[in-house]
Amino acid sequence: MSNKREKQFIGVDLSKEWISVELFPSCQKWTIDRNQEAIQEWIAKLPRGIELAVMEASGGYEALPAALLQEAGIPVAVVNPRQIRGFAVAMNLKAKTDDLDAGLIARFAHDIHPSPKPMSSDNQNQLKELLSRRGQLMKMQTAEKNRLGMACDPRVRKSIQTHLEWMAQELSNLDKDLDTLIKASPLWKEKEDFLKNVTCVGTVTARSLLAGIPELGYLNRKEVASLAGLAPFTHQSGKWQGHSFISGGRAGVRSALYMATLCGIRWNPVLRTFYERLVRCGKPKKVALIACMRKLLTILNALLREQILRQSSLIPA
Repeated sequence: MSNKREKQFIGVDLSKEWISVELFPSCQKWTIDRNQEAIQEWIAKLPRGIELAVMEASGGYEALPAALLQEAGIPVAVVNPRQIRGFAVAMNLKAKTDDLDAGLIARFAHDIHPSPKPMSSDNQNQLKELLSRRGQLMKMQTAEKNRLGMACDPRVRKSIQTHLEWMAQELSNLDKDLDTLIKASPLWKEKEDFLKNVTCVGTVTARSLLAGIPELGYLNRKEVASLAGLAPFTHQSGKWQGHSFISGGRAGVRSALYMATLCGIRWNPVLRTFYERLVRCGKPKKVALIACMRKLLTILNALLREQILRQSSLIPA
């Protein structure tokens, strides 16, 4: 009989106030306040040799426990919640509570064993947050401009105009903060300048790519399209052919690429030719636009990869 200790897997279910955790296959359970001190105290009590910790992407709630687990030397995988739900359906588990979810995620970690990935650096997280806030303000600004066009009462119009002036100042301040952050990193600055050399890629698109896909230039065309949620999924069974569709991925990157591609099909000769050929072949314009988004991303990935390889060949061994 083997005395080899069985590998343990952690499943973490997240909420705003606390986290529920289960260890598989030992079935140990914890409920921990979602603050740094409580999480570090719990990690210190964990058994040695944990194979993997898995948690769902939860709008930022996963950042603290994931970083602390990784600091302690425990590999962490943050996965799309759809993967967990799909696994639950496959296991015929319909009930949903925090304890059950933690156990399900731990079982998912054991059975599926998703690949762990390193967490973003503090600067990377800061870049993401600043860009996210900039996007929020842009949406608010558009909404307020629409309200201004509908408003008739002078008091309401003045209130909206005051708010618009404040948002314009905040956007200016955010852009200055982003400039400072990018210039502080020679690597980011060089990549941003390189990406902006491509017609239709502006500052916001370049920075969205730096923040959303730091792996850009190190992936193949299929991997980078999948990360951005631009890889088509095909539906077919026997002779039946369904429509392909895109799903998941990094929404901020996809939004930036959408705006860049709208510009690109007018001013970038490669994208314009590709788009017009697809439309002539009968593709719906929306499908053709998504295909152009995917093409733009793969072009940028290939160009950046070539630059990285060229630079590495200049570095003496």
